Amino acid sequence: MRINTRQRSQAPEIMDDFNMEGELLKETLKKIAQINRLLGGNRITRKGVAALIKNIPAGQPISILDVGCGNGDMLRELSAYGKKQQRNFLLTGVDANLTTVTHARELSKEYPDIAYHCQDIMSPAFGEQHYDIILCTLTLHHFKEAEIRQLMAAFRRQARIGIVINDLHRSALAVRLFQLVCFVFNLNSMVRADGQVSILRGFKKKELHHLSAELNIGAYSLQWKWAFRYQWIINNI
Repeated sequence: MRINTRQRSQAPEIMDDFNMEGELLKETLKKIAQINRLLGGNRITRKGVAALIKNIPAGQPISILDVGCGNGDMLRELSAYGKKQQRNFLLTGVDANLTTVTHARELSKEYPDIAYHCQDIMSPAFGEQHYDIILCTLTLHHFKEAEIRQLMAAFRRQARIGIVINDLHRSALAVRLFQLVCFVFNLNSMVRADGQVSILRGFKKKELHHLSAELNIGAYSLQWKWAFRYQWIINNI
């Protein structure tokens, strides 16, 4: 069957239910993190952070917020990276699902440099917070066009150094690749359903360039990365 990727899908994802809880949610978060590592997704975000801080003195504290942090896998990897590079990272994760945040805290007990909060990033209270760097890994596609513009405008006000967006390239080939991954690794029904919808809610490069122009973003880098990701680095300095 032909896959139509001309427009972003408006279909909901199971994970968009912020009240969801239970072992299926935890297992799905684990599988998403594993797929991210397997296909190099975490590396895209980590390299984005490295690009933003390359001219920042090593001893300077750098506060980093991970929006839609899931089970905290990205933050734990950044914690290890920061220690290796002798960086003073102050890491925070936010997610709108309390079960997800509680699970992330449990998995990060040995990471005193990471704090987690249950918060809706569309709330006015979130817009008042400020960090050096804001990360958005596989989160932006969960929102509709008007919400994305609102969020990106807020991120630009909130991030002193810059923003790293790591999200999906909307592509029929990406859908087929994901279906193959599901088959090979026998992924559960929630991962299968949400993963395909996520890709169809992803972006084309011209859409992200258009959004950059609309938000008057001058200093940015937008690159396609394997596997079917876009790395969008915005420098606010």
